[in-house]
Amino acid sequence: MRSLLWFLLAIGLVALGFIYIEQNGITVAGLSAVDTSSLSVKLIAVAFLAVIVIGLFRGRFSQAIKSILIWIAIVLALAVGYTYRFELREVADRVMAEFVPGHAATRGRSVEVARGSGGNFVVVTQVNGARLSMILDTGASSVVLTHEAAKAAGLPLEVLSYSVPVDTANGRTRAAPVTLQTIGIGGIVERDVAALIAQPGQLRQSLLGLSFLNRLEGWEVRGDRLLLRAYP
Repeated sequence: MRSLLWFLLAIGLVALGFIYIEQNGITVAGLSAVDTSSLSVKLIAVAFLAVIVIGLFRGRFSQAIKSILIWIAIVLALAVGYTYRFELREVADRVMAEFVPGHAATRGRSVEVARGSGGNFVVVTQVNGARLSMILDTGASSVVLTHEAAKAAGLPLEVLSYSVPVDTANGRTRAAPVTLQTIGIGGIVERDVAALIAQPGQLRQSLLGLSFLNRLEGWEVRGDRLLLRAYP
């Protein structure tokens, strides 16, 4: 504490020296009178703040220093996080893709989805703003929604016409043609996508078929990863 007081005294003496120089119009080290005046004010302000800190934290100065250092570390961490927010979001996306089935990790124009535990690619999509899960089915010529998924997407079920013949695991049936306003997977969004709606009870899981995949610049399966790439 004694060394700190000597330090404050030295600051005060230096500030007084600059005030004397400013009042007598003396130039030192290329500093004008205005410069020396400004510098003396700053030195006095530093000394004044130091005296306030000593007064507030007398007897627990070390705790005050620790608190200041902690807050400085917090501010620096927040600043770094804000500066690299886009890179950190990409890292978080990739971590989520590893542990959350169907989560799409976006990197620029590309999206990556990990294979699910059942061996299929279960992809979380946004259809007309509704969150829906679909199974990747490259053998399906179209996106096919279950009756329940179509209802969640806000499609007009009461006016559907089941006029398109389709083959399913349970045999031949008919589905209703519709046009979906949007289908989004991660950062990829396609508009006005042709799709089919299965009759109630005919399909257990919605299918992500070629009417969406063929709209992309490219897509491929690499091991346990589904890679989708949109046009620029």
